[in-house]
Amino acid sequence: MKVDEATEASIISGLSRRDFLKFCSAMAAVMGLPLGMGEQIAEAVATQKRPPVLWLSAQECTGCTESLLRTNHPTLEKLILELISLEYHETLLVGSGKQAEEWRVKSMNENKGKYILVVDGSIPVKDNGIYCKIGGKTVMSLLEEMASQAAAVIAIGSCSSWGGIPSADPNPTGATAAHEVLKSKGIKTPVVNIPGCPPNPYNFLSTVLYFLTFKKLPELDDQARPKFAYGRIIHENCERRPHFDAGRFALQFGDDGHRKGYCLYKLGCKGPETFANCPVQLFNDVGAGAWPVGTGHPCFGCTEKGVGFTLPLHSPARPKYITPPGMFPHVDEKRGHGTTIAAVGVAAGLAGAALGAAAVTAKKLGKEDEEQGKSGSKEK
Repeated sequence: MKVDEATEASIISGLSRRDFLKFCSAMAAVMGLPLGMGEQIAEAVATQKRPPVLWLSAQECTGCTESLLRTNHPTLEKLILELISLEYHETLLVGSGKQAEEWRVKSMNENKGKYILVVDGSIPVKDNGIYCKIGGKTVMSLLEEMASQAAAVIAIGSCSSWGGIPSADPNPTGATAAHEVLKSKGIKTPVVNIPGCPPNPYNFLSTVLYFLTFKKLPELDDQARPKFAYGRIIHENCERRPHFDAGRFALQFGDDGHRKGYCLYKLGCKGPETFANCPVQLFNDVGAGAWPVGTGHPCFGCTEKGVGFTLPLHSPARPKYITPPGMFPHVDEKRGHGTTIAAVGVAAGLAGAALGAAAVTAKKLGKEDEEQGKSGSKEK
């Protein structure tokens, strides 16, 4: 990368040249790219026009935006408003009402086929989508209009990716995932899902930078999620995993095991069936433990369709790839109350030893009988 390009980009972003390159390298690492790709990302950011982004808010709680506001390396105003051209976002716009909607249309027309559409929140489809409107138009019609002219669509958050909280039974508004609505309308604009409640903002940022650099979306799984962020189950990288393997579980909130940081599987942790990078890519840049399990609460599977907002919060997970060991003692083993697993193990060991001793004795006696038989035949 040319020195003047890196310097210019660092000035724009408000970072030193060194910190700017470090940031791009970190994003490359998050996406699982070779370290040298950080320079390619930096060059793309420095030499190309900032990608226009339009943010459509549907049935949502603004939690995804709140999470985005807490990015610290660099901060939101440097990153989103300067490295990326955020053209339309109801929550962050200075203007409102007619002025905001006129700017949305103007930006769409000027950047047709080039902008990234971010969809935040589920899309109500019942009764022709009358349950969520912006500027007199239903969000369902706005999604169809905006997605058909976009270069790509990013469904941010579990509401946009799966339907989220609004789609939970009885789903009175017919809340539906963005990609399902687009498919029903015959719109073939590529869609990537960034589920989470809220998702980690760096997963969103990495996806945008990948698209800017390589002119395509990153590799996706069978649910259209970026594999770099959702390629492994939470359980694999959880800091409580050693306790799971050792059979140490918290049985209720506040008990001795919970205070000691034991595994939360028996409290309903959905980490063993949830694909996300939460234990690795922490939240809010405040250090270790900045995710639900790190604070002592079970993961509830917000990134998984059919888990978060669907299964009871404290029901046991359906582990993928691994199951709890069946031969470990109970963590709440009681003394003097029937036969315990440990006692059974000891008894089995003693029985095995007895059988082994009997076999050795029988073998020894057999040899002695055989030797006596031989000596007797010689005497005759």
